[in-house]
Amino acid sequence: MAIRQRAVTALPNLIRSLRKEPLLKPPHNNSAALPSLRRAFSLYDQINLIDNVPDDQLRFEGYTDTGFTINGVQYEGSLLCVGNLVLSWKPNNFSDITPHSLSLFQVVRPIPEILILGCGRNIQHVDPEVRRFIRSTGIKLEAVDSRNAASTYNILNEEGRVVAAAVLPYGVSS
Repeated sequence: MAIRQRAVTALPNLIRSLRKEPLLKPPHNNSAALPSLRRAFSLYDQINLIDNVPDDQLRFEGYTDTGFTINGVQYEGSLLCVGNLVLSWKPNNFSDITPHSLSLFQVVRPIPEILILGCGRNIQHVDPEVRRFIRSTGIKLEAVDSRNAASTYNILNEEGRVVAAAVLPYGVSS
Protein backbone atom coordinates (compact mmCIF):
# COMPACT_ATOMS: atom_id res chain seq x y z
CA MET A 1 0.00 0.00 0.00
CA ALA A 2 2.86 2.39 0.77
CA ILE A 3 4.38 1.78 -2.67
CA ARG A 4 1.07 2.56 -4.31
CA GLN A 5 0.67 5.74 -2.28
CA ARG A 6 4.18 6.90 -3.25
CA ALA A 7 3.45 6.15 -6.89
CA VAL A 8 0.16 8.05 -6.79
CA THR A 9 1.81 11.09 -5.19
CA ALA A 10 4.78 10.95 -7.60
CA LEU A 11 2.64 10.74 -10.74
CA PRO A 12 1.55 14.44 -10.84
CA ASN A 13 5.19 15.55 -10.39
CA LEU A 14 6.29 13.21 -13.15
CA ILE A 15 3.65 14.53 -15.54
CA ARG A 16 4.57 18.14 -14.71
CA SER A 17 8.27 17.48 -15.30
CA LEU A 18 7.56 15.73 -18.61
CA ARG A 19 5.45 18.68 -19.77
CA LYS A 20 8.23 21.16 -18.87
CA GLU A 21 10.94 19.31 -20.82
CA PRO A 22 11.48 20.70 -24.33
CA LEU A 23 10.81 18.40 -27.23
CA LEU A 24 13.93 16.54 -28.26
CA LYS A 25 15.36 17.43 -31.64
CA PRO A 26 16.57 14.49 -33.68
CA PRO A 27 20.35 14.13 -33.59
CA HIS A 28 22.27 14.90 -36.76
CA ASN A 29 24.41 11.81 -36.44
CA ASN A 30 22.76 8.42 -36.13
CA SER A 31 25.26 7.16 -33.56
CA ALA A 32 23.74 9.19 -30.68
CA ALA A 33 21.64 7.08 -28.35
CA LEU A 34 17.98 7.93 -27.83
CA PRO A 35 16.91 8.73 -24.27
CA SER A 36 15.23 5.93 -22.38
CA LEU A 37 11.50 6.30 -21.73
CA ARG A 38 11.46 3.29 -19.42
CA ARG A 39 11.88 5.42 -16.28
CA ALA A 40 9.02 7.68 -17.30
CA PHE A 41 6.62 4.80 -17.79
CA SER A 42 7.81 2.38 -15.10
CA LEU A 43 5.20 3.73 -12.67
CA TYR A 44 2.56 1.97 -14.78
CA ASP A 45 3.50 -1.31 -13.11
CA GLN A 46 2.86 0.13 -9.65
CA ILE A 47 -0.43 2.02 -9.97
CA ASN A 48 -3.95 1.32 -11.09
CA LEU A 49 -5.66 4.30 -12.66
CA ILE A 50 -9.10 2.70 -12.30
CA ASP A 51 -9.45 3.18 -8.57
CA ASN A 52 -13.17 2.81 -7.87
CA VAL A 53 -13.54 -0.90 -8.47
CA PRO A 54 -16.47 -2.53 -6.68
CA ASP A 55 -15.50 -4.77 -3.76
CA ASP A 56 -17.23 -7.77 -5.34
CA GLN A 57 -14.97 -7.75 -8.42
CA LEU A 58 -11.92 -9.98 -8.56
CA ARG A 59 -8.59 -8.21 -8.70
CA PHE A 60 -5.19 -9.86 -8.94
CA GLU A 61 -3.08 -8.03 -6.40
CA GLY A 62 0.14 -10.00 -6.63
CA TYR A 63 1.84 -13.15 -7.77
CA THR A 64 4.61 -15.44 -6.60
CA ASP A 65 6.37 -18.36 -8.22
CA THR A 66 3.76 -20.67 -6.68
CA GLY A 67 0.49 -18.73 -6.71
CA PHE A 68 -1.47 -15.50 -6.74
CA THR A 69 -3.06 -13.01 -4.37
CA ILE A 70 -6.61 -12.11 -5.34
CA ASN A 71 -8.67 -9.66 -3.27
CA GLY A 72 -6.30 -10.12 -0.34
CA VAL A 73 -6.41 -13.94 -0.37
CA GLN A 74 -3.33 -15.98 -1.27
CA TYR A 75 -4.04 -18.88 -3.65
CA GLU A 76 -1.47 -21.59 -4.38
CA GLY A 77 -1.27 -23.32 -7.74
CA SER A 78 -3.04 -22.76 -11.03
CA LEU A 79 -6.34 -20.87 -11.16
CA LEU A 80 -9.34 -20.37 -13.38
CA CYS A 81 -11.07 -17.02 -12.98
CA VAL A 82 -14.39 -16.57 -14.74
CA GLY A 83 -16.09 -13.25 -14.15
CA ASN A 84 -15.86 -12.99 -10.38
CA LEU A 85 -15.43 -16.69 -9.60
CA VAL A 86 -12.04 -18.20 -8.63
CA LEU A 87 -11.51 -21.92 -9.13
CA SER A 88 -8.51 -24.13 -8.46
CA TRP A 89 -7.25 -25.52 -11.76
CA LYS A 90 -5.46 -28.85 -12.19
CA PRO A 91 -2.70 -28.16 -14.77
CA ASN A 92 0.72 -27.76 -13.16
CA ASN A 93 2.65 -27.37 -16.44
CA PHE A 94 1.84 -25.80 -19.77
CA SER A 95 1.80 -29.24 -21.40
CA ASP A 96 -1.09 -30.22 -19.06
CA ILE A 97 -3.41 -27.66 -20.71
CA THR A 98 -5.82 -29.59 -22.93
CA PRO A 99 -9.38 -29.11 -24.18
CA HIS A 100 -10.44 -31.36 -21.30
CA SER A 101 -8.79 -29.08 -18.73
CA LEU A 102 -10.70 -26.15 -20.24
CA SER A 103 -14.02 -28.00 -20.66
CA LEU A 104 -15.69 -25.65 -18.15
CA PHE A 105 -15.98 -23.14 -20.99
CA GLN A 106 -18.51 -25.39 -22.75
CA VAL A 107 -21.07 -24.71 -20.01
CA VAL A 108 -20.19 -21.39 -18.37
CA ARG A 109 -22.69 -18.56 -18.98
CA PRO A 110 -22.42 -15.80 -19.91
CA ILE A 111 -19.77 -16.82 -22.38
CA PRO A 112 -16.58 -14.82 -21.78
CA GLU A 113 -15.52 -12.76 -24.77
CA ILE A 114 -11.87 -13.59 -24.13
CA LEU A 115 -9.84 -16.20 -22.26
CA ILE A 116 -6.46 -14.95 -21.11
CA LEU A 117 -4.12 -17.91 -20.79
CA GLY A 118 -1.26 -17.27 -18.34
CA CYS A 119 1.55 -19.55 -19.48
CA GLY A 120 3.80 -19.12 -16.43
CA ARG A 121 7.08 -17.22 -16.71
CA ASN A 122 7.24 -17.26 -20.54
CA ILE A 123 4.75 -17.11 -23.38
CA GLN A 124 4.24 -20.54 -24.92
CA HIS A 125 2.88 -21.71 -28.26
CA VAL A 126 -0.69 -22.94 -27.69
CA ASP A 127 -1.55 -26.37 -29.07
CA PRO A 128 -3.75 -25.96 -32.20
CA GLU A 129 -6.25 -28.44 -30.71
CA VAL A 130 -6.67 -26.19 -27.64
CA ARG A 131 -7.07 -23.12 -29.91
CA ARG A 132 -9.74 -24.90 -31.99
CA PHE A 133 -11.57 -25.98 -28.86
CA ILE A 134 -11.67 -22.47 -27.38
CA ARG A 135 -12.67 -20.98 -30.74
CA SER A 136 -15.53 -23.53 -30.96
CA THR A 137 -16.98 -22.13 -27.71
CA GLY A 138 -17.09 -18.62 -29.19
CA ILE A 139 -14.29 -17.30 -26.99
CA LYS A 140 -11.15 -15.51 -28.18
CA LEU A 141 -7.85 -16.79 -26.77
CA GLU A 142 -4.85 -14.69 -25.78
CA ALA A 143 -1.74 -16.45 -24.44
CA VAL A 144 0.71 -14.34 -22.42
CA ASP A 145 2.98 -14.80 -19.42
CA SER A 146 1.08 -15.09 -16.12
CA ARG A 147 2.11 -11.67 -14.84
CA ASN A 148 0.61 -9.95 -17.88
CA ALA A 149 -2.39 -12.29 -17.83
CA ALA A 150 -3.24 -11.08 -14.32
CA SER A 151 -2.88 -7.42 -15.31
CA THR A 152 -4.94 -7.84 -18.47
CA TYR A 153 -7.64 -9.68 -16.55
CA ASN A 154 -7.81 -6.81 -14.03
CA ILE A 155 -8.14 -4.16 -16.71
CA LEU A 156 -10.80 -5.99 -18.74
CA ASN A 157 -12.76 -7.00 -15.64
CA GLU A 158 -12.68 -3.42 -14.31
CA GLU A 159 -14.05 -2.23 -17.65
CA GLY A 160 -17.04 -4.48 -17.06
CA ARG A 161 -16.22 -6.91 -19.85
CA VAL A 162 -16.97 -10.62 -19.51
CA VAL A 163 -13.49 -12.08 -19.24
CA ALA A 164 -11.85 -15.29 -18.05
CA ALA A 165 -8.31 -16.18 -17.05
CA ALA A 166 -6.60 -19.55 -16.84
CA VAL A 167 -3.27 -18.93 -15.16
CA LEU A 168 -0.33 -21.09 -14.21
CA PRO A 169 1.89 -19.84 -11.38
CA TYR A 170 4.64 -17.48 -12.52
CA GLY A 171 7.35 -19.97 -11.49
CA VAL A 172 6.27 -22.44 -14.19
CA SER A 173 8.82 -22.16 -16.98
CA SER A 174 7.62 -24.75 -19.48
